[in-house]
Amino acid sequence: MKRGLIEIAAVASLLATSALAADLPARTYTKAPVYVDPGYNWTGFYAGVNGGYSWGRADTAFAPVTTIFPTPAFAPVRRNVDGGLAGGQLGYNWQIDRRWVLGLEGDIQWTGERSSTSQTTVSPRYGAFPDGLPNALGPDFNAIASQTGTLAYNLQWFATFRGRAGILADPQTLLYATGGLAVGDFKYGAQTTTSVQVFTPGLAGTTPFGPPIVLAGAVASSSDTRVGWTLGAGVERKFSPNWSAKLEYLYLDFGTKTYFAGTANQADVSFHDHIFRAGINYAFNPAPVVAKY
Repeated sequence: MKRGLIEIAAVASLLATSALAADLPARTYTKAPVYVDPGYNWTGFYAGVNGGYSWGRADTAFAPVTTIFPTPAFAPVRRNVDGGLAGGQLGYNWQIDRRWVLGLEGDIQWTGERSSTSQTTVSPRYGAFPDGLPNALGPDFNAIASQTGTLAYNLQWFATFRGRAGILADPQTLLYATGGLAVGDFKYGAQTTTSVQVFTPGLAGTTPFGPPIVLAGAVASSSDTRVGWTLGAGVERKFSPNWSAKLEYLYLDFGTKTYFAGTANQADVSFHDHIFRAGINYAFNPAPVVAKY
């Protein structure tokens, strides 16, 4: 009797549950939410700072106007103009698709690139009066002239304005090439000093006749802004949506310029530079990468 009552209660409960389910409204379809890809968006403005080292090369053809004391021409000289650098950059990127990024960037750098050097050229022995003036007929004296050029170089700052084009090796890593305009502020200085030593006796004598006659030329200096071009490449990696770090190489070429034309310090100076630097950038409000599924 007890067992029968239990079975009747179970059947009643099952019937009540089925009736309640039949009274519930039909289940509505809900669209899946938009999925936000945890990738990185490169589009937008950015700014940053950088620092590094530069290896500059100044090729100089020093050609002072000939004096009355003839000396051989100076040999061309290549001088290293090396130093550290630091500065900042500002730019904008366009992420074209999943792989390609285009951009524009400008930067300005303060540098410690400076160097100085001296060259000396010596004349053959020639006939002279006691005052050292050349005279092939002077039988009692001869003279040897030397000319020394002291040159100083300084790249005080430079700026570049470049385009960038790169490919994403992965969502965080951009490999890029870059190139454009370069502007640099140079300071160049020179001084030419001529020294004449008179000897005796005769045209082949080797005994100094008094101290050397020294004619120190005026110190000439020039500060000017030169325009050139630049090419380079780099890698930049995001370590958060806003922050990234980069390594970059740039080659700068400022062409050749003639300084102090028609004077005792005339020189043609060409300058190019190799730049290696590291930097960090902050991207302003990058939008997330959105993909719909």
